[in-house]
Amino acid sequence: MNEAIAALEAEGWSHIPLDTFSATIDPVFTRGEPGVSREVAVKTNPGMANNRADTVHGGAMMTFADIALGIGAVDAAGAPYCATVQLNYHFVRSVRVGQLVICRPQAVRRTSRLVFMRGLFEVDGEAAGSADGIFQYFSGPALRAD
Repeated sequence: MNEAIAALEAEGWSHIPLDTFSATIDPVFTRGEPGVSREVAVKTNPGMANNRADTVHGGAMMTFADIALGIGAVDAAGAPYCATVQLNYHFVRSVRVGQLVICRPQAVRRTSRLVFMRGLFEVDGEAAGSADGIFQYFSGPALRAD
């Protein structure tokens, strides 16, 4: 996987280290200017496979959608944190393990507490899915529900 990261970094992508649950779909990358033309990508890997098939599991695509639109929401709000309020993902076609999926998150509307986001997910310039979501943004870490 280090070769894939190096190859994408050579193309201008920046690797975002992920931890906790989000790390299940690592590596994720961004390029472009935050809040203006930022793109988010994931290099799909065998850990994202749907059972033993050569396709990416839908849950992995939804996790990537949450991350990609969340990055866009943070950019749009200018806040360091956000939480997903609602997320819808529409599957257009299957994604094969090893393919690069690119999203260009777009803020549709921002209120005093929420950002409404949407994004198209593409593989080789063709639609693989679309998503829309609502994200609440805030300045401090989220409260734990202990």
